[in-house]
Amino acid sequence: MSAVPVPLALLAEVTHRCPLRCPYCSNPTSLVKRSAELSTATWLDLFRQAAGLGILHVHLSGGEPAARSDLPELVAGVAETGLYSNLITSGVGLRESVFARCVEAGLDHVQLSIQAADAGTADRIGGYRGGFATKLEVAGWVTSYGLPLTVNAVVHRQNLDRLPEIIALARQLGARRLEVAHTQYHGWALLNRDALMPTPEQVERARAIVEEAGGRMVIDYVPPDHFATWPKACMGGWGRYGMTVTPEGVVLPCQAAESIPGLEFESVTDRSLSEIWRNGLAFATYRGTDWMPEPCRSCERREIDWGGCRCQAMAYLGNPGATDPACSRSPHHSQFRSRALGFAEAGVDSFTYRG
Repeated sequence: MSAVPVPLALLAEVTHRCPLRCPYCSNPTSLVKRSAELSTATWLDLFRQAAGLGILHVHLSGGEPAARSDLPELVAGVAETGLYSNLITSGVGLRESVFARCVEAGLDHVQLSIQAADAGTADRIGGYRGGFATKLEVAGWVTSYGLPLTVNAVVHRQNLDRLPEIIALARQLGARRLEVAHTQYHGWALLNRDALMPTPEQVERARAIVEEAGGRMVIDYVPPDHFATWPKACMGGWGRYGMTVTPEGVVLPCQAAESIPGLEFESVTDRSLSEIWRNGLAFATYRGTDWMPEPCRSCERREIDWGGCRCQAMAYLGNPGATDPACSRSPHHSQFRSRALGFAEAGVDSFTYRG
């Protein structure tokens, strides 16, 4: 096996608490309670360990990171290590006084989520009345304080037809970058596939809209796996680019990795971040190419997509070591696509909200 790569990014899920109830939330369906969250001191030590390991970026996420009263201290801890800080927020629950303290502490960037381009749709999807208005206000803070703003829009069947309006809103808010990210079907989104899965026609229109958008704002488009030819490299490749630390300190190769049974995930309360990254069995299991079955093992794309998504293989095939069914060379690809079409045609509008 080749040498263990140096990680570049740490996704710090500092809490699972969140006022929104998005039906596609990437948090697990079993949420970590406040009482189990890592302390401020432990997170600050973790950021120092991350810098020593070679990590460059820390993404402060959740849940809603503003639910933690020590958010400015966490931002300061990232800045003191020389790492780049990105606050991933819904904006809901974030006070301007707290945000100002974060900026003063050295915050580098803000990623603000939106659910739609109008209040009615956005608040229905987020399960929180008044959330859309709050987001617009927070976006104004970000630009007025001179920080770069990225708008993140998770798209699905119930908002995809309004993509032009979402792009226009991001421009209006002064975003430098817009992420148009199709729902990833893990956790809560897996429970809501029949309400969220887009049709192939919607996907093709969305792709064309993004390609034609142009302008100074950068648009990143994350296509849906179910209607793709090739799978995406999960987190840049399992155990190759980054890691996630949960609110209670468990270190994961990706946010959904705990959905894979039989893998032992270690905690920063028991072992250093460096030891877990370099020697942790969960990271080593699907790192590189040695684990791959055919057709992955002999595929010319094996070091492009690194086998795709292990959690998706687990969710759809019950085997995390199988070829990602999103890949057109998987023997299960046609079934994977057919199931997606079935969900898209289900016509379900109601959500099972994150709770």
